[in-house]
Amino acid sequence: MKRHCHNLAETIELPRGKRSIVLVGNPNVGKSVFFNELTKRYVDVSNFPGTTVEIHRAPYGNDILIDTPGVYGVSSFNDEERVARDIILHADTVINIVEALHLERDLFLTLQVIDMGIPMVIALNMMDEAEASGASIDVNKLSRLLGVPVIPTVAVTKKGLPELKAAIPRAARGNADPLLDEELKKLADSGVSRSDAVLILEGDREVAHCHNQAPRPLREEIYLRRRHRANEIAEQVLLDKGAGRKLAKILGQWAVRPLTGIPILLGVLYAVYWFVGVVVAQTVVGITEELIMSGYYGTFITSLIYRFLAEGSFPGDLLAGEFGVLTMAPIYLLGLLLPLVIGFYLALSVMEDSGYLPRLATLVDRMLNGIGLNGRAVIPIILGFGCVTMATITTRLLGSKRERLIATALLCLTIPCSAQIGVIAGLISPLGLNYLLIYLLTIFAVFVFLGTILHRLLPGESTQLLIDLPPLRVPRLRNVLHKTYTKARFFILEAAPLFVLAAAVITIFQYTGALAWLKTALSPLTVGWLGLPGEAATAFIMGIVRRDFGAAGFYGMALTPVQTLVGLITITLFVPCIASIMVIVKERGWKEGTLVWAGSLVVAFLVGGIMARLL
Repeated sequence: MKRHCHNLAETIELPRGKRSIVLVGNPNVGKSVFFNELTKRYVDVSNFPGTTVEIHRAPYGNDILIDTPGVYGVSSFNDEERVARDIILHADTVINIVEALHLERDLFLTLQVIDMGIPMVIALNMMDEAEASGASIDVNKLSRLLGVPVIPTVAVTKKGLPELKAAIPRAARGNADPLLDEELKKLADSGVSRSDAVLILEGDREVAHCHNQAPRPLREEIYLRRRHRANEIAEQVLLDKGAGRKLAKILGQWAVRPLTGIPILLGVLYAVYWFVGVVVAQTVVGITEELIMSGYYGTFITSLIYRFLAEGSFPGDLLAGEFGVLTMAPIYLLGLLLPLVIGFYLALSVMEDSGYLPRLATLVDRMLNGIGLNGRAVIPIILGFGCVTMATITTRLLGSKRERLIATALLCLTIPCSAQIGVIAGLISPLGLNYLLIYLLTIFAVFVFLGTILHRLLPGESTQLLIDLPPLRVPRLRNVLHKTYTKARFFILEAAPLFVLAAAVITIFQYTGALAWLKTALSPLTVGWLGLPGEAATAFIMGIVRRDFGAAGFYGMALTPVQTLVGLITITLFVPCIASIMVIVKERGWKEGTLVWAGSLVVAFLVGGIMARLL
């Protein structure tokens, strides 16, 4: 892809005569907050040509403000970096968002843009966190060393935004690396712009191709010198690093070392299990599902419907029967699953906002190499515990098609979603620690075995882990609640129609006798092979619509502890829900989607039957 060879105004439909003001920064530094606060107007969202990367742009005075994907440097290692590179190369002005508590990291990108000769103004963001940790930054000295305006800001409270707006017309090109001048002059004589010339020196093949140049082998030399400059500047302007920051740095280092990181990980997992599996699954759900939804709501809606429709009639059963659209669907969805989803996303948002997730990726990198992935794959895996559908989409961040296929298969076969986890936790918690450990070890063994087989069968190698470690910080309550609300809302909007559809389909099957026929047809598997009651077939039928709906189907059944364990193992490995299958087909194609679906059926019943016999 040689998109940067074209005029940016034509590529992303920039109106003629408009200047481009481009937001640039590392991931998670608050660029979207700046974009929203600076525009406060209609935002145009579109995919950058030839990619799935979304670009946000909006009018800003007489100019156009454009947001870019978060990157650590201007390069071309993946689609996000290429898109950011192409937009930055054609920017008239850059607003560089730099995180105050992570100057050493963020200044690398800052210095690269300065070397490219693009006018810049810096928003030194999250100053409140720096002050809270006891750190002190000499902003004026930072501005002098870089040669560009530096404005201290706290984007979430709008502090410094008026000053930033006033500084945009004063954007400056900054103090570039003088050692690059000789090489840059040679390329300038060939008609190459300074910004393109810097990337050619750094070995960018695509930019070099646009100018019929050979990429220069100077990337390592330039990167090392730029990193040294960034560290020196950060050291000079940080007057007091703060005791809180030092402690966070020590904890951050512990989190990535196996000797200390594994106990920390086990502690985090136990805390998540206790919060979701005990507090939410038993206490909160006991109130929402049993008291509020089943007790008050269920009694009210059943008496209301049967006042107008005869009990036992098809319309009556469709609305208020055992699997009714107005009884089972909202009771399970709102009373049972929604509290569990909210609980899980609260825990996930805390880990994400605290900066722990990237450290987890670093910690498990070597382990995931053994199944054909790198540590970055832990992000879709962790997200899969929230929603497999969303996690499947995020496999795009992995470096190769091979890794994306392995991750997708593991997600759909071995990772239970948050709603399913809650139901499983509620069913297995009363059985005791032994049953919980058997369940976890079985699913983990399948995860490792399946990943190893795919790693050996599929050609290619794992890509290396390149990930930045943001500073550990106390999570912001506002951020955590906003992320939890957004994801829980997505769950409700996505799940509600499917729950209603599932309730209607199962009622129709029950009314027409198809459900009894399916139970009989599946009895060799459910009764003969798995050793479960005949009605367990209903749970598996519901599981095709939604996996958590299937797990919830075990509630109310008279199961022994062993039957409960076998049923939960099988339903965990069971086919992905309809929404996940649709996304798999969209992302991987019909062939791979069908293989994943059929493979999960075979694995689920094979492992479930083996466990039934072993136990």
